[in-house]
Amino acid sequence: MRILLPPSEGKAKPEGGEPVALDSLAFAVELGEKRAALLDGLERLGGISVGRAVKALGISAGQAEEVAVDAGLRQAPAAPAAEVYAGVLYDRLDLPGLPAAARRRAGKRVLIASALWGFVRPEDRIPYYRFSAKARLARIGPLAAWWRDALAAAMPDEPGELIIDVRSAAYSAAWRPKHGTLLSVRAFSEENGKRKPVSHMAKAVRGEVARTLLLAKTEPATPEAAAALVAKAGFEVELNDAHLDVIVSA
Repeated sequence: MRILLPPSEGKAKPEGGEPVALDSLAFAVELGEKRAALLDGLERLGGISVGRAVKALGISAGQAEEVAVDAGLRQAPAAPAAEVYAGVLYDRLDLPGLPAAARRRAGKRVLIASALWGFVRPEDRIPYYRFSAKARLARIGPLAAWWRDALAAAMPDEPGELIIDVRSAAYSAAWRPKHGTLLSVRAFSEENGKRKPVSHMAKAVRGEVARTLLLAKTEPATPEAAAALVAKAGFEVELNDAHLDVIVSA
């Protein structure tokens, strides 16, 4: 089993500590040049007009201070990704609060998608940054296309391996397995027999599903086994093609 997480827009700023070491991150050889090129691009943003830089990052004028933050990422303090990424999904997943055995499992099985890093492990040390899949840097272009070939070469993709995908569509576009069994987690509400996707609870549901699977003493090897574990934890679930659908109260 492997679990693919999205990054979070909200992040915690590490207090002190050494800066990121690119050669220490997951897939350092395969993705190192891509990461370095993006850091170069962010450094260049610090030398152009704030308006252009804000537009390139896809952020608002009120977030203009993030341009300088991103331009200095090579010198910024870093901390484990599990502590930097924040928000509803990560609160419900609570990687730092997992029991020891589940934390070890997460270290081996969890990969966090990122527009800047490609994929990182929970214990990979990264700085606070502001860089999403909607950013467009000169000489880089659309980020899903930027990463696609490198991730295809780097990512494990064993026939039959169960891959639990809780990423958003923007990050799924950068890599999908050709051989593994992908099971995407979706959340729906149901009222009076009518079902519709939910947005306000989707991140919470995905975080709780990921936590449930990491806590399991036996890793699921099939979509059916994953669905059974999530149902045992108290969720109403259905398997629909390549999707694990979780039904929540309206």
